[in-house]
Amino acid sequence: MNDDRHSRFRDAHSDRDRAEHVPSTPQTESPAYRLAFADKDFLCRDELRPVRLQLELLKPQLMLDEHGIESTIVMFGGARIPAPKDKDKARTKTLRDLSHFYDEARKFAKLMTEKSMTTGGKNDVIVTGGGPGVMEAGNRGAIDAGGASVGLNIVLPHEQAPNEYVTPDLCFNFHYFAIRKMHFLMRARAITVFPGGFGTLDEMFETLTLIQTGRMERVPFLLFGRAFWEKIINWEALADAGTISEEDLDLFRFVETAEEAIHIIDNWEPAPPRDSLPGRDE
Repeated sequence: MNDDRHSRFRDAHSDRDRAEHVPSTPQTESPAYRLAFADKDFLCRDELRPVRLQLELLKPQLMLDEHGIESTIVMFGGARIPAPKDKDKARTKTLRDLSHFYDEARKFAKLMTEKSMTTGGKNDVIVTGGGPGVMEAGNRGAIDAGGASVGLNIVLPHEQAPNEYVTPDLCFNFHYFAIRKMHFLMRARAITVFPGGFGTLDEMFETLTLIQTGRMERVPFLLFGRAFWEKIINWEALADAGTISEEDLDLFRFVETAEEAIHIIDNWEPAPPRDSLPGRDE
């Protein structure tokens, strides 16, 4: 990160380094003596949760700003969807059948990144969750086009490393799901959702809710694979029950190919956030 200081005060880096080389005494060895901002045990206290939330919001924000990232294309999708060459290792027939979406995600990211590169590579930058499966395909497609991409990883109970295709300087790690999801959407010009599991469904429905309720402006919201999405979610039943409105079914589109998705994004008519909730007062 840049350290363009506009202060005559001594910088925190210097004091942190100096504090690490003071003479060893009972006083300096005490946890109480540690500089608060350099004390990992202190920062991990429950009472410091608001500070940690702020730090997770600020660090990626500042670094994305420093890299000049203006807008992003979000790619949500399952970590378990294999590349076609590995589909025989998949544990279910459905996962094997869905493996073609790995290639479709890779192609979509490549085409979007090629378009982004024609205007300097700062707009419509691919962002994924930084993991395997569809996420890997997205970051890999950006590499295919010679461009950068963002990975928003999160610490999970099982060991996980970012996929090897995320741009290292744009590879972030999160503790809080909520802050991670904010960063997915803060610069989003379009949302694409490939088949996936609980995590993908969580991201999809939270984003749809933000758009439905007017908390977020409308952007192209594209679900890859109509057959998959209509099999696992009965969208029409929600509208028939009245728990959503018919107009809510217009908040997203089904697509099958990268080219189809890009056509919709390129021809999207900007729309302001909703100022009312269709069906709520009926």
